[in-house]
Amino acid sequence: MQYTIRIKRYNPEVDVKPHFKEYTVEAEGNDRVLDALNMIKWNQDGTLTYRRSCAHGICGSDAMRINGRNRLACKVLMQELGKKITIEPLIGFKVIKDMVVDMEPFFNSYKSIKPYLITGDAPSSGERRQSPEDRERFDDTTKCILCASCTTACPITWTNEQFVGPAAIVNAHRFIFDSRDTGAGERLRILNQQSGVWRCRTVFNCTDACPRGIEVTRAIEEVKRSLLIEQVAY
Repeated sequence: MQYTIRIKRYNPEVDVKPHFKEYTVEAEGNDRVLDALNMIKWNQDGTLTYRRSCAHGICGSDAMRINGRNRLACKVLMQELGKKITIEPLIGFKVIKDMVVDMEPFFNSYKSIKPYLITGDAPSSGERRQSPEDRERFDDTTKCILCASCTTACPITWTNEQFVGPAAIVNAHRFIFDSRDTGAGERLRILNQQSGVWRCRTVFNCTDACPRGIEVTRAIEEVKRSLLIEQVAY
């Protein structure tokens, strides 16, 4: 089947502003958008630039806007989109070239919430054991692959560069509710700042955009409730 793919192109070395360019590819309905992009790059236009790695929805590197929605190019089938497909870079980030955006601010926000296990003492045995019930408490937010789909779907991030963003809050949630971790109070204080969790307006764009099916908005609300409980306690 023949598909028309309209791609937003931008090379700061030669372009004054972004522009769209159309390509025609022959593809099967069960081919992925990433397959179509590879066909274009390998056979039609070697200058086309985008990130890709595992091609199995695990690394999150090929997140982009596909027909107006944040998706992973390696997970979306051509037959889901129709014969005309529009591809753009994630919005809210500086475009380096074509689909490649500057992810440094995103990862700075991620690092700011201390996304690692904080403990005071070494484990008494070889492992820090945890019950299935304790694990279930934060299991959903362990699925994050840091693709930034949720963060760039959030309208607050489009106008407020200081907002820590949904992905950072999701990863804070993963440790705040981990029974083995002792850094919850520190993370909650970080998220209680002006640029933290209270900037969320519960639009649900983040949940809709997550390619891993994480209930992002619910996780954010749980962090908010934990902050309220902590404030009442003091």
